Amino acid sequence: MSLENVREYLKKYGKDQDIILFDQSSATVKEAAADLGTEEGRIAKTMSFLLASGPIVIVAAGDEKIDNRKFKDTFHEKAKMIGHDDVEALTGHPVGGVCPFALKEGVKVYLDESLRRFDYVYPAAGTPNSAIKLTIEELEKTSECDGWIDVTKLPDQNQ
Repeated sequence: MSLENVREYLKKYGKDQDIILFDQSSATVKEAAADLGTEEGRIAKTMSFLLASGPIVIVAAGDEKIDNRKFKDTFHEKAKMIGHDDVEALTGHPVGGVCPFALKEGVKVYLDESLRRFDYVYPAAGTPNSAIKLTIEELEKTSECDGWIDVTKLPDQNQ
């Protein structure tokens, strides 16, 4: 159902036929990069968090991780990822397929600055074996994001 919802959602942007489906899982950054023959940074991973105000998703470069200090400075709360068993109920997408499209009502979308170093990226499209290639401008438009934030760091960066 999630894939159909994403396809329907992307129709208004003329992108519904651009979804790429894989025969195997692309649920992790490593799997998606291998399936697409691209670097891990271009995989636009969508992470789901629960704030006091409700669920949010943050789309970031696949080679980055959440910087807890930056997250707290931005949202004034500790980063609390949505539990595996609650992801689909709160976002509308299964684990591995969470994307910034066709989310449940009230879920806010934020794009992380780490994406800006790429001309195009590959977010998931609602299932653990799908993706879509979008320019940063297309991602910004189609995600209907609530804004750009800076809450990540490369794994080898110190706090």
